[in-house]
Amino acid sequence: MSVKYNFCGKVALVTGSNSGIGAATVLLFAKSGANVVVTGSNATKVSQAAKQCRNESPNGLKALEVVADVTKEEDLQKLVDKTIETFGKIDILVNNAGIDSIVNICDSDYMDKYRAIRQTNLDSVVYLTHICVQHLEKTKGNIINISSVLSVNTHISNSHYCMSRAALNMFTRCMSAELGPKHIRVNSVNPGYIRTDCLLTMGSTKEQSDQVFDFVATKYPVGRSGMPDDVANAILFVASNDSSFITGADMFVDISLQI
Repeated sequence: MSVKYNFCGKVALVTGSNSGIGAATVLLFAKSGANVVVTGSNATKVSQAAKQCRNESPNGLKALEVVADVTKEEDLQKLVDKTIETFGKIDILVNNAGIDSIVNICDSDYMDKYRAIRQTNLDSVVYLTHICVQHLEKTKGNIINISSVLSVNTHISNSHYCMSRAALNMFTRCMSAELGPKHIRVNSVNPGYIRTDCLLTMGSTKEQSDQVFDFVATKYPVGRSGMPDDVANAILFVASNDSSFITGADMFVDISLQI
């Protein structure tokens, strides 16, 4: 971490923080002194990420572990209740949990995959925001929604995902205006192609995944594909006081793919 932030005394809740971008983000918050909430649907991965956060915390702070399915409102309510019960407040909400899949509009299972994408990538964010406002207002906190460069780019057989991300960015802008009077900032961070296990979860082999990211690396002006820490660093900047005048913004990391 080339830029050091001080989040001591802050509470950061990051959904989907048991792997990938979410795990990198919650770890960076822990390294910066924050109390963190690690959550996801895989209990083993949640525990592993939480242990790493504690090991890297400068004060040895123990992360709160919550196994939750973001598509279930009762799980999201449990997540918030346990956070408040443990830490007494929420300063930063990072809506990171998301899924992707490939499906064409003519495919028989298009609507099923569309609904699954919407429930995870959009509905969960709306509901979690809804139940966290009362807590974020008390701390004058902020919300960071993790979207995608596909919020503004098209992708064949990926319309359901692109729509979910475009809608998320519009929700971000609407909430920045609506929650501004409550002193809550709301922004989005839009990752490009980041080397995570996302393609593996979609059914690709390790070799196929590596081939995609190696190809993408040749197309980015910077000469490489992104890493989870690239996104995590952007998230911490947006969450910090250094961006206290920024709200309703869509930060892209990075959109300049030359294909």
